[in-house]
This record gives sequence, C-alpha cells and structure tokens, in this order.
Amino acid sequence: MFLTERIDRAIERATVLHGEQKRKISGVPYIVHPYAVAFLLAHFIDDEDVIIAGLLHDVLEDVPGYTEEMLREEFGERVAAIVAEVTEDFSIEEKENHALRKDSWRGRKEQYLENLKNDSREALLVAAADKVHNMRSLLDGHRQGGEQVLASFVANRENLIWFYGSAVQVIAERLSHPLSQELERVFEELKTALEA
Repeated sequence: MFLTERIDRAIERATVLHGEQKRKISGVPYIVHPYAVAFLLAHFIDDEDVIIAGLLHDVLEDVPGYTEEMLREEFGERVAAIVAEVTEDFSIEEKENHALRKDSWRGRKEQYLENLKNDSREALLVAAADKVHNMRSLLDGHRQGGEQVLASFVANRENLIWFYGSAVQVIAERLSHPLSQELERVFEELKTALEA
C-alpha cells in the first residue's frame, strides 16, 4: 500500500507518542518496532486501518496517559478496536515502570493468548507482524550477543519459547495467510537458535 495522508499522520503520532522509549535488546529508538510492524503489514495487505493499527499497536500498553478514547478520536473506531484487541492490560504504574511487569508476566501472557483465540482477522494480522518483528529482533540480538541477550527479558528462555510457540499456534490455526506462514518460519528459526 502507498503512503496515505492518514498513514503519514499515524507515523508522526506514533513517533511522538513513543518519544524517548528504546528497544530492550538493541537500545535503538522504540519507534523502529512500530515502523517495522507497519512495513510488514503494508507488504502483505492493502488495508489502511490495519497498517495504522500496526503503527499504533503499542501505544495503549506503553504510553502513560494515552487512552483508547484518544486513539478513537484521532484514528477512528476500527483502528482503536484493532489496537485494543492486541493490547495487554497494564496498570498505570506498569506503563511507567516496565520493571514492575515481571510479577504479572505469565498471567498477562496467558490472558493475551486467550484473547487472541477470539480476536478479529485484522488483529491477528497485527499480532502476527508484531511477533515476526519481535522474534527477528531477538534472533539478531542472540546472534550478536549470544546468551546474554536473554538477560534483558523478564521471561527466561523456556517461557519465551512457550509464549511465542503458543501465539504462533493460535494465529496459524485461525489465520490462513502468508504472514502467518512467515510467523511459523521465524519461530522455528528462533526455537532452533535458543535451544542450541
């Protein structure tokens, strides 16, 4: 899909909202991740709202004070609904301090997986693109830094494999799409690397 006025506005808004946030493995500006998710989606689909949801998929989780109502006002009901479907439930404190997320990690991931079983096709596409990029980033970090890259995660190796494997299984069962096939391929590569 070509760059539309709304997608351009979403790029700007995501950049401002994620501000100074950094990726945990590489330390690069966090906005690289939403850009990559949106780029993956734009490669596979021609749906402006889904691409915008990809750009904004983490704002409700990671931007303190930014609400679903604000997202709805800025980008419409459909975008807000897709983002809400892929959003994990964090307290205000957990949004502001990621270290507090450790104790609730497993429960949140289990709830995320349950929600994924009922999510819309559009939300599954965003979730798939999100997981593809996250796993590729983890693979790259593992290749460069070896086992030490895992120290930056709340979850250990077994839990990472469990979560990504479970998400891949749910998405693959519900979404027949080339992006789902890419998700399965990247997971097998990641699992092989982490179990080596």
